[in-house]
Amino acid sequence: MTTNFDGKVALVTGASRGIGRACALKLGALGARVVVNYRTNAGAADDVVAQIKAGGGDAITAQGDVSQAAAAVQVVAAATSAYGRLDILVNNAGITRDGLLATMKEEDFDVIIQQNLKSVFNCSKAAVRQMITQRYGRIVNMTSMAGMIGIAGQTNYSAAKAGIIGFTKAMAKEYGARNIAVNAVAPGLVPTDLTASLPAAVTDGLIRLTAFGRAGTSDEIAEAVVFLASDAASYITGQILAVDGGLT
Repeated sequence: MTTNFDGKVALVTGASRGIGRACALKLGALGARVVVNYRTNAGAADDVVAQIKAGGGDAITAQGDVSQAAAAVQVVAAATSAYGRLDILVNNAGITRDGLLATMKEEDFDVIIQQNLKSVFNCSKAAVRQMITQRYGRIVNMTSMAGMIGIAGQTNYSAAKAGIIGFTKAMAKEYGARNIAVNAVAPGLVPTDLTASLPAAVTDGLIRLTAFGRAGTSDEIAEAVVFLASDAASYITGQILAVDGGLT
């Protein structure tokens, strides 16, 4: 697939590592001006920007915990202030805090909903006004196989990611008439910092359930995100694209 993002501005949340980093690098390599959001790891975010610039692209960092509404507004404002528009939003920021339901602390449920689901609400709400003005926008939300089939030990994470699926479908219906597409990617098992805490028995079991018999890569997820963010997907909205090697 040949995709050109020249003239487009993309904001990727949680872009300092893992899948978000892969998305930012790929968008930058294809010509987008990229806003690299991060919460705490400034050094890693700076490295992503440096790599994009080394490839001839343009990028800036934007610090902010987008699970907080005010921070999300500031991050979106940083994008429009720097580049004058915002065409693509990749809602990738998220964390895990796994545990069995019977022993899960209320705080461990609340923080996962806040970081994974509320962040999508915050950033999408902040970005959609600019996209309405432009009469153009592409939003790609990062859900998970956990939101589609549920994962034992992740009731909090599964609930948040399932919420993103409903959010995606509803927002797509609200803003399709404004030429704003809203879709989601549901990755399978991808080795990142986020999945590093999963027990080997769980990851091995998930790999056995895939058709390909292997885990995915961040780059493979980023390819799907880039497709949905591109004009090649101009008649696709409200869809959940599972990129999971056939697991679901």
